[in-house]
Amino acid sequence: MIGTYECKADSKGRMMLPAALKKQLDPILQDGFVLKRSVFQPCLELYPMGEWKAMMKQVNGLNRFVKKNNDFIRRFTAGVKLLDLDVSGRLLVSKDLLAFSGISKEVVLSSSVNIIEIWDKAQYEIAIDEAALDFADLAEEVMGTVNTDEDGGVS
Repeated sequence: MIGTYECKADSKGRMMLPAALKKQLDPILQDGFVLKRSVFQPCLELYPMGEWKAMMKQVNGLNRFVKKNNDFIRRFTAGVKLLDLDVSGRLLVSKDLLAFSGISKEVVLSSSVNIIEIWDKAQYEIAIDEAALDFADLAEEVMGTVNTDEDGGVS
């Protein structure tokens, strides 16, 4: 999935997927999705069912008799919802997930490799601004001392 899209949520938490994103998802729409809280950000993560099953395969490999593993599993799966598009092509986000993410009306759908992050637009703009500052520092730290030789190789 590629792209960042804006849409609106109505008072019931329904949002219409933008046509360009829906077209990319068309081959997997019939399989459904899983919607969950993000671990690191105040946003939601929309997993196509195939991606969710792959993630659960990893999670199911954890030993639940290790307290940290059990705590992780509980938090990771908190608020998880199975989801399908309704007949109008909308996603319905539950009230608890709307509250977690702060989504009210303006929404950003941002592809993140194999999942889609769903953000309140104002929160997304803040996160992007903060990440830009962090990324600039990281880029300078990692790439600032790299020198290239005459052939374009790293020395």
